[in-house]
Amino acid sequence: MEPLPAAGQTSLAPRPLLKWAGGKTQLLGALLPKVPKKYGRYIEPFFGGGALFFALNPKNAIIADSNPELINLYRCVACDPDGVIAYLRRYKNTEEAFYSARAMNTATLSGIEAAARTIFLNKTCFNGLYRVNKNGQFNVPYGHYQNPKILDEDAIRRASVLFGKATILCSDYKTVLQEHAQAGDFIFLDPPYLPISEYADFKRYTKEQFHEEDHIELAAQVVRLHELGCHVILTNSNHPLVHDLYRKFAMEVVPSKRHISRNGKGRTGEDVIVSVSPKPSFNLRLVPALLPEQALKYPSTRYMGSKNKLLTQLWATASQFEFDTAIDLFSGSGIVGYMLKSQGKKVVSNDYMAMSATFAKAMIENHEVTLSHDEALTLLTARRPSDRFVETTFQGLYFNDEDNRLIDTLRANIKALKNPYKRAIAMAALLRACLKKRPRGIFTYVGHRYDDGRKDLQLSFSAQFLEAVNAVNGAVFDNGKQNKARHGDAMTLRNTEAGLVYIDPPYYSPLSDNEYVRRYHFVEGLARDWQGVDIQQHTITKKFKSYPTPFSSRLGAAQAFDKLFQRFRASVLLVSYSSNSQPSMDEMVTILARHKRHVEVVPVDYKYSFGNQAHKVSNNKNDAQEYIFVGY
Repeated sequence: MEPLPAAGQTSLAPRPLLKWAGGKTQLLGALLPKVPKKYGRYIEPFFGGGALFFALNPKNAIIADSNPELINLYRCVACDPDGVIAYLRRYKNTEEAFYSARAMNTATLSGIEAAARTIFLNKTCFNGLYRVNKNGQFNVPYGHYQNPKILDEDAIRRASVLFGKATILCSDYKTVLQEHAQAGDFIFLDPPYLPISEYADFKRYTKEQFHEEDHIELAAQVVRLHELGCHVILTNSNHPLVHDLYRKFAMEVVPSKRHISRNGKGRTGEDVIVSVSPKPSFNLRLVPALLPEQALKYPSTRYMGSKNKLLTQLWATASQFEFDTAIDLFSGSGIVGYMLKSQGKKVVSNDYMAMSATFAKAMIENHEVTLSHDEALTLLTARRPSDRFVETTFQGLYFNDEDNRLIDTLRANIKALKNPYKRAIAMAALLRACLKKRPRGIFTYVGHRYDDGRKDLQLSFSAQFLEAVNAVNGAVFDNGKQNKARHGDAMTLRNTEAGLVYIDPPYYSPLSDNEYVRRYHFVEGLARDWQGVDIQQHTITKKFKSYPTPFSSRLGAAQAFDKLFQRFRASVLLVSYSSNSQPSMDEMVTILARHKRHVEVVPVDYKYSFGNQAHKVSNNKNDAQEYIFVGY
C-alpha cells in the first residue's frame, strides 16, 4: 500500500520534465490532501506532464497517455537517460534550430533522438503547448524565450529512477482502466477539459478531440471504478456538465491560472476537483472472521435485545469500512461497544438506562482499574448504617430478606468507594448478581414461580457477587484509546468525530412491548439509587414509570429514526432492527435513503441493495429475524 508522501518537495525529489499546458503543479496544494492515506497502485491514464505522479513518487504505478511522442520520451528516459542527455546537448535555443527540429520526421529518428527532440520543442515552443495539425504534425510556434533550460540533467536522472519503477503504456484511458484498475487502486484522471470560454481552442490535445460525449463516457467509467472499490480523483473545468455528471461525489471548486490565452483577461479560471471514495464491497456470504479473543471475555448476559449472537455478522459488515471512532448509540448490554473496543476502535458508549451506562463505565471506558478480591469481600460486610431501602420497599417480591439486606449493605459500601471505576465495577457486579439470581432475569413478576433449578439460582447472593466481580475484572483491558461511557438521551449526543454509528434502539411492535424499564426496573433503580424516579407504589412489582421514548409507537419510531439519521449523516450508519418490527424494512430503507447515498440491508446471510434495484424490495421472501441496515 502506498503511503501519502510528506508535504512539500525537496531538492532531491523528482520533478516534471516538461512544461505542460493543463499541468497540475499549481493545484498540488489542493490535490495532495485528497490523496488516500493508503492505496494499492497509482494509475494515471491522462498522464501529460505528470505533476501529481512526481509529487507522490509512488513505488508501484501505471502511467499512460495516447500521445506516442510523450510515451516514447518517458520510456527512453527510463531506460537510457544518458542517451537523451547526449542528444539534448546538441540543441541550441535559436528560431532556426527550433523550426528545423519541428520539421523532422519522427519516423526516421531513433527513440532516443525523438525523446530529446520532444524535450527541446517543449522547452522552446510557445507556453509548452502540445498541438498537432490534421496530419499529426507538431505545429506550435517558437516561444522566443531568452534562456530556457533545455537540458536539466539532474531532473532527467531523477525522473529515470522514478519511471523505472512504473509501467508506461501508450494507450487510451478506457483500455488502461478496463485492463488494469483493481479494488484499492488510486486513479488520477486529468482529461482534456470541457471548454468554458473563447480560449478553449488553446487546450491540449493529440490527434483526437475530447468531446462532450467523451466526458459522459468518462463519468460512467468513474462510477464503475467507484463500484469496483477504487479511489479516484478527477479534475476538470468548472462547467455545469461536470457538476451534473459527478453530483453523487464530493466536489471542490478551486481558482486556477490559465497559462494559455490570447490575452491576460483569459488567464484566470476555476477548476473542479472530484473526489471519489471506493464503494465498500459487501460479501457476507463468506464465513465471518473469528472475533478476537478479547471480545469473548465480555461477561455473558441475558439482557433483552443483546446482540451477542450477531457480533460476527455486525463486525463482518462494519469491518468493510475504514473508521477509527465508533458510537454505540443504544448500548444496552454493552456487548457491541465492547466488541468494537476489542477491534482497536475508540468507542463512545451511550444509553438512557443507567445500568447500561454502568456496564460501559466498568468495561469500556475503564482501561486498567480492577476491584481486588479482598476489596470485594470487604463490600459484603456492613461497615456503615444502611437506609434499608431495598429491604423495606421490595420485601418478599424478588429476593429473600437476607439477600435484600445484603443488597442494601452493598449499596452503602459501593457509594463510599472513591475510585469511580471501582464503583462502576462493584455496581456492575451487583446488577449482574441480581439478574442471575432472578429466574428469567426480569422483574415483571414477583415470587419464584419460574425457578427451573439452574445453578445460578442455587448459589448464594454473595457468591454471585464475587463471581460477577471476577467476570467484570477479567473484561478490563486497554486498547490504547480514550473510550467514553455516557448516560443520556441519544438525541442529545453530539457527534464530532465518529466514523461509524451503531444504532440498536428499542424495537417497536404492536404484538409486544419494548419497555426495558418494565423488565429491569429493580436493577435500573439500583444503578440510579432510585434518584429521579417515581415508584408506582400501587403496583404489585413496585415498578417506576418508564422513561419517555419515541420508540413506543410506529410514527414515533419513524420520526426518531429520521432525526437520528439526520444527526449522524456524516458517519457510516449501522442499524439493527427486527423483521417483525415497525417501521417495516421498506420504510426503514426509505428513511435512511433520505440521508445516505447508499443503503443496503443485510439479513445476516443475504444482501439487498437499494437505489437502482429498488423494485426488488417487494419480492423479499427472506425469513431472517434480524436486519442490519447500512447507510454510507
